[in-house]
Amino acid sequence: MKKFVSDLTVTGVESPHPDYVVLRLSDGGRPLPPMQPGQFVEVRVDGSPTTFLRRPISINYVDTERGELWLLVHAVGEGTRRLSRLRPGERLNCVYPLGHGFTIPAGKGRRLLLVGGGVGTAPLLYYGKCLREAGHKPVFLLGGRSAADVLQTEMFEQLGTLHITTEDGSRGCRGFVTAHPVWSEGGFDGVATCGPKPMMQAVARLADAAALPCEASLENMMACGLGACLCCVEKTRKGHVCVCSDGPVFNIKELQWLTSE
Repeated sequence: MKKFVSDLTVTGVESPHPDYVVLRLSDGGRPLPPMQPGQFVEVRVDGSPTTFLRRPISINYVDTERGELWLLVHAVGEGTRRLSRLRPGERLNCVYPLGHGFTIPAGKGRRLLLVGGGVGTAPLLYYGKCLREAGHKPVFLLGGRSAADVLQTEMFEQLGTLHITTEDGSRGCRGFVTAHPVWSEGGFDGVATCGPKPMMQAVARLADAAALPCEASLENMMACGLGACLCCVEKTRKGHVCVCSDGPVFNIKELQWLTSE
């Protein structure tokens, strides 16, 4: 898939949480290139004297009608805090779309469970949109520490069935996503997950026990996004791979996560 380097214009900024912002970007009214759910963008952080490398941000959503690309940014360091202070009309230099995304099943009517935690929910929104447009039925299972940490719930509800867990019980079921009753319902054709690695590994084991195909979007540290710097190397059953170029989405059978094998 062809890559682009563009100075995208910030067309809107939303703050669904004090520590998060959603940046809406456009390319001056020009159509955006095709993008797969699960791919990401490498953004250049200007105006930060301590941020020298680009930052990888998952593609959160693509609004083809408005020609907008959305990025959900978690402001946890100097670089991402600078990104969170961008305002409409400013420009953001982006390399995109990068990596390999989630699989869109063939046919129609497949029911997939999409499991996300924290900022790992970001790529699942666009994945759910693509699944629904392809005639499938996404079911979302999202987790956070509290209700305030589960973001964009109204949009998820528009795309499919939404289940929520919170560690403090302030919304949905108390506890972790791996203990939600939806796992016992059955009737799923596959699982996809993104979030903290221990959570994804636990989801992978549940999916494997249920004989369900499962894909996981890894969040290894990435610098170049092109497989050149080797910052994001992951050991798989086939050897070492670069998550940014060979992933970030992998079938769990490719990874060394399943203790039963």
